[in-house]
Amino acid sequence: MAIIEQLQEDGRRSYAAIGKAVGLSEAAVRQRVQRLLDQGVMQIVAVTDPLTVGYHRQAMVGMRVEGDIEPVADILATMDEVDYVVITAGSFDLIAELVCEDDDHLLEIINKRIRAIPGVRSTESFVYLKLRKQTYTWGTR
Repeated sequence: MAIIEQLQEDGRRSYAAIGKAVGLSEAAVRQRVQRLLDQGVMQIVAVTDPLTVGYHRQAMVGMRVEGDIEPVADILATMDEVDYVVITAGSFDLIAELVCEDDDHLLEIINKRIRAIPGVRSTESFVYLKLRKQTYTWGTR
């Protein structure tokens, strides 16, 4: 967990610096990081701020689906504007987060693409006004 915490603070931190912080050799850190990557425990990625790269509208869209939910989830997962899809229990069968250029783009995705998916019965959109917190420290604290 200490190695993961080091990478969560700075994903570009060197193996030598991580080793020094956690009391391991550079080689041991390199091996353990590779094992965590190979096992799918973690990924090392660059996280962008959508606003700074031209995407000024984010929204969560809840969907009610008739029939099998999984084919709808699979179609949503192929859409570039969708950054995650969750099969849920409760008021919605599926929830997806959309990252769009503007309101017109959001409307196009919901109205022309999501509502056109066979089985989608209804949608409810939750437009983001301001992001207050976003964290990537799961599993270490």
